[in-house]
Amino acid sequence: MKRILIAAALLGMSVSESKACDICGCGAGSYYIGILPEFNAKILGLRYRSSNLTTHLNPEGQRTYLTTDEQYYTTELWGGWTIKDRYRIMASVPVSVNVKNNETAKESKTGLSDVAVQGFYRLLRTKTTVGKSDKARLLVQDLWVGVGIKAPTGKYNPADKSTTSVSTNLFQLGTGSWDFMFTGMYDIRLQDLGFNATASYKVNTANQYDYYYGNRFSGSAQLYHKFRFDNKFMIAPSVGFNLEHSRKDIDGITAIRATGGQLVFATMGAELSFEKFSIGGNWQPVVDQNLGAGAVKAGNRAMLHVSFMF
Repeated sequence: MKRILIAAALLGMSVSESKACDICGCGAGSYYIGILPEFNAKILGLRYRSSNLTTHLNPEGQRTYLTTDEQYYTTELWGGWTIKDRYRIMASVPVSVNVKNNETAKESKTGLSDVAVQGFYRLLRTKTTVGKSDKARLLVQDLWVGVGIKAPTGKYNPADKSTTSVSTNLFQLGTGSWDFMFTGMYDIRLQDLGFNATASYKVNTANQYDYYYGNRFSGSAQLYHKFRFDNKFMIAPSVGFNLEHSRKDIDGITAIRATGGQLVFATMGAELSFEKFSIGGNWQPVVDQNLGAGAVKAGNRAMLHVSFMF
């Protein structure tokens, strides 16, 4: 019990001391992926994420002739490697398709986005039984902590940045900056009923054009249940929420008004596994938001993935 309290306290500290989010678009986008498939050694997969924004709303949040609808579609090759049961390396290589429309024009761009690599250390791993011997259940908990780096591999085009301080600068394939991530992942499961929580804080740096994307915090919490069939097939539905919060971007010395804010999603998903193969996804409807001083509104999100364990 003492170790459980310590793990929960560490996770709570990482959430309460963080001050910022990932909205969507370019290399500033969210890294939320839901509950990872179980894997002991190596995993390789493809992940598809979609999100959208409506920008250039008036102060009352209503559409104008400048209002733009932006869609972001990202396909990632991602993988993980667990070493000696305590160390884990995870990486993602994303390719993005960005599309935006308004009353006067339609624009799109496609290409490599920002590659990210993270290293994790398993700080806590326990397996105990609870209850009387005839009704004993297995209690398992894990706590991983990690650091990562995001490289400026995606193209950042300064010409796509607005010359005013009232527009977002998310319609980019990359941020053009080296950024750093600090992550904690905690999971506790009583037999097949579990709770998963993740918190991540991304510290951004200014790119060569002196544009700085605000530091971003994201946190998620989910309940899930694993239903096993013949010890070969498993389905694990989950439900929870995802919180994101961001500081404002800074262009030179100017804070960009239509950036920063807070966003809350509900999350509903499922994970299906069969021996070395896994497929899963989630839907994330918006619950609450306050983005860009009301000039930006986010839409619902979705994610799908297929993975192979070996």
